[in-house]
Amino acid sequence: MNIYQVLLKPTITEKSTLLQESGRYTFQIAPDANKGLVKEAVEKNFNVTVIDVNITKLHGKRKRYGPKIKKMPDIKKAVVTLKPGDRINLIEGL
Repeated sequence: MNIYQVLLKPTITEKSTLLQESGRYTFQIAPDANKGLVKEAVEKNFNVTVIDVNITKLHGKRKRYGPKIKKMPDIKKAVVTLKPGDRINLIEGL
């Protein structure tokens, strides 16, 4: 897998912005990515030192559109803990 295809997008929520104050950042990652690939991708893309990576898989909800029931896609999410003092600027313009 290409190292630049591991991180799909950062997760910007109220909870994730509170985690950023303690040096933890959340990303949506590729479904077949593992902890080693995520660590390598974050270190190469943002030039920081990663201490820990936690991965969780969120199963898609079932949505009803009239008589049809569809399943939303599954999402894999990673919470990356950085070395104290390292930062990632996810939101430009602040």
